[in-house]
Amino acid sequence: MANSELDPAVRVRFCPSPTGNPHVGLVRTALFNWAFARHHGGTLVFRIEDTDAARDSEDSYNQLLDAMRWLGFDWDEGPEIGGPHAPYRQSQRMEIYADVAARLKAAGHAYDCYCSTEELDARREAARAAGKPSGYDGHCRALTADQVEVYRQEGRQPIVRFKMPDHPLTFDDLVRGPVSFDPKDVPDYGIVRASGAPLYTLVNPVDDALMEITHVLRGEDLLSSTPRQIALYAALAEIGVGNGTTPRFGHLPYVMGEGNKKLSKRDPQASLNLYRERGFLPEGLLNYLALLGWSLSADDDHFSMDQLVAAFDIADVNANPARFDLKKCEAINARHVRELAPEEFVRRLVPYLQAPGLLPAEPTAEQLELLAAVAPLTQERMVVLSEIVPMAGFLFVDPAAFAVDPDDAAKVLTADARPVLEASIEALEALGDFTPEPIQAVLREALVDGLGIKPKFAFTPLRVAVTGRRISPPLFESMELLGRPETLRRLRAALELVPAS
Repeated sequence: MANSELDPAVRVRFCPSPTGNPHVGLVRTALFNWAFARHHGGTLVFRIEDTDAARDSEDSYNQLLDAMRWLGFDWDEGPEIGGPHAPYRQSQRMEIYADVAARLKAAGHAYDCYCSTEELDARREAARAAGKPSGYDGHCRALTADQVEVYRQEGRQPIVRFKMPDHPLTFDDLVRGPVSFDPKDVPDYGIVRASGAPLYTLVNPVDDALMEITHVLRGEDLLSSTPRQIALYAALAEIGVGNGTTPRFGHLPYVMGEGNKKLSKRDPQASLNLYRERGFLPEGLLNYLALLGWSLSADDDHFSMDQLVAAFDIADVNANPARFDLKKCEAINARHVRELAPEEFVRRLVPYLQAPGLLPAEPTAEQLELLAAVAPLTQERMVVLSEIVPMAGFLFVDPAAFAVDPDDAAKVLTADARPVLEASIEALEALGDFTPEPIQAVLREALVDGLGIKPKFAFTPLRVAVTGRRISPPLFESMELLGRPETLRRLRAALELVPAS
């Protein structure tokens, strides 16, 4: 990274709401903010937007922190770290928002709105019928004291609305270039509920101002709220909230799912937990998510996080929607799996063998040695780490619990397999050196030469008998790892599954 690109003044924020499981669109936003901050040597603020008590949960909050750690994102200010603008959970900043709302009202930038939902709906419908903008019509902007008293006597509780300026709002989007909004399209909007609870429309810009955020990188779905926030930043500067600067905005492209529809957090393939459970590597998943709007180069879609940080420029993000392609995501992850150092590959496999009980919480040295021995036989074949279970689980399962896949048994362990199994047992019982080359040689002599069976048909019954499946690591190496006694026991057990001819 060129020194000229370092700018420690850069301050970006990642501010999710703790509602449900994290999704890949959220992760892509976090990734671009993290990469932008690290590229410039700036600051990443991790902020939790948890003002919606009905939807937010402590479990989701803990999942967010766990996801950030699993993904390898470090943050400079935020939960568990603190910082000069603490607290970083909005639910702990309510007094700040109440004070700012009162100051905005006192300065004439906001006002109480007593309109009922029914009145708003009726006026919007009338405006639409007349071919006019159907946003809020400013009804309560200049109420007299008598009008306010009438509403109060009726028991109405007002919300607080921000008063939008009557001139166009234009900004230079870091991704999309110049964007302009006409005032008729951006009416006054609510910032505080009738209950006194602050809305996202208030708390988000207030925290950005107080935390001195310089750049806001977020999803395209929030583009329409940007003129509101720009107007609010100006009002906040006027009343002395923050340092008086307005962040620069960059709106990231939509991520499209099946049917060319915007990927929703409700879509199964959007759940981050799905990728963790399947055994995607964080670096593999992040490599792919970075490609949803950005690329390192036209002919290279594979890179490390260090390479991403060194090259990342928000100006290179494409404004066009990006399509989520699970097959490509898997292919990129597979490449990252193959590049893991042997020791690291083994370390990452352990949890996926522990989950189904194939390894204990504290694996023995012998179990880890066995995993290290089978790892080279599986690493080149794997797309995700959970595949270690069907690929190599046969080595770790309790002998009493080992079972052949019923479908594979039905297809392979037919009457034709009986002479193959019988000849193999006889050949292996007499074999002195139980290592791959002698095993292969004696079995080829007994089955291919002795019985005249082609290798494909000779060895498939053995593979199913020994590993339980038609697809497995190399057969002869698998037999060596199992050892002669267990290999012979499984071959004899398979004979009992073969129907009588």
